[in-house]
Amino acid sequence: MADGRLVIGTKRYSSWSLRGWLMVHMAGLDVEEVLVPLAGGGGTQEIKAISPNGLVPYLEHLGARIWESIAIAEYCSEIAPTLWPADRIARAHARSIAAEMHAGFRALRMAMPMNLGRSFPGKGRNPECLADIARVEAIWAEALAAHTGPFLFGRAFTLADAMYAPVVTRFLTWQPELSDATKAYCQAVRAHPLVDRWYREAAAEPQEWLLEKYENPA
Repeated sequence: MADGRLVIGTKRYSSWSLRGWLMVHMAGLDVEEVLVPLAGGGGTQEIKAISPNGLVPYLEHLGARIWESIAIAEYCSEIAPTLWPADRIARAHARSIAAEMHAGFRALRMAMPMNLGRSFPGKGRNPECLADIARVEAIWAEALAAHTGPFLFGRAFTLADAMYAPVVTRFLTWQPELSDATKAYCQAVRAHPLVDRWYREAAAEPQEWLLEKYENPA
């Protein structure tokens, strides 16, 4: 019997679900996956009936109830401390950029929603979104330069990478102008076995789960 459950939304679209799912698998937690197809617009009633804040991801594990991706990250790191960098200064840096991702980048989220099955090159660009992209590139460039990649804090895929993985998917879908270093990082994240598994499972979801607003954005 599993030690709990992880409630997530449609893998094709749910960026926050991807974060929580990656963290749980990185920590090796034995939980049942409960996938609730999204209805769009944040109004999926089934999720509201399960999750304390009405959102995904939501984790129950050995009596603990954890919502919000940043809290799930810290919970997973208590079980698997190596998910954050070992060095104190690098760990503080990783936590800072993870928290910045959790709290910000609304313009990027709104202009370039996650869709793992489509390609929208040249679309979604507006000044606010491009400013968010520039900040993401600056965050990544600093970490990659300090730790030599291929991931943000070296050879290991950390919780900071999990927090930014949905941004990678957005960049691959919407194809904004990016630096060579950013493109290389995106390819490294895309090739990670867990990220690749998520993509494959998203591609296998039923056609009836597709949402017009994400498949044919204005």
